[in-house]
Amino acid sequence: MDEAYKRVVVGLSGASGMPYALDLLHTLRRIPHLQIHLVMTQGAKRVLVEEAETTVEAVEALAHAVHRSPDLGAPIASGSFRTVGMVVIPCSATTLAKIAWGLADNLLTRAAYVTLKERRPLILVPREAPLPLPSLEAMVKAAQAGATILPASPGFYHKPQNIEDLLGFITQRILDLLDIPYPRSARWKDEG
Repeated sequence: MDEAYKRVVVGLSGASGMPYALDLLHTLRRIPHLQIHLVMTQGAKRVLVEEAETTVEAVEALAHAVHRSPDLGAPIASGSFRTVGMVVIPCSATTLAKIAWGLADNLLTRAAYVTLKERRPLILVPREAPLPLPSLEAMVKAAQAGATILPASPGFYHKPQNIEDLLGFITQRILDLLDIPYPRSARWKDEG
């Protein structure tokens, strides 16, 4: 990767599924020469406290740069700030709809808009189930705009032994979609 492309934007929105976000952040942190730029919505901070045995400050410490959601002047709000892509994990139904229809009213949705505009990988990780029609339509619209919809629905062919194995399955798929080589989970019939 070129020096300018050693950045990844990670957005956390207010949906259940914070363990997926934490697994991704811990994994990205272990990858040399990769900068994590983090943005969390207020909803994400609330859900994080409810779901994870950690603090907002501890999660922010995993990032190389933390950007505040209201700050639409942050570097990640501009297409000239080059990255390998962006992940929204977990992606709430509201955030999904805003991204699908280009409503950039906070830094997370603005960064996603810019990622699509610049035709960089944008991976949205919704966790809600079942899915109502508005969410399904938003997923189609986001996919048509260039996003990849990666539901937090791990596979079982790798014979997971614990929760970390299930979380790692989704993290591995994200890394693959961002073209970041790092072994986090077993692959289907991969002989190594």
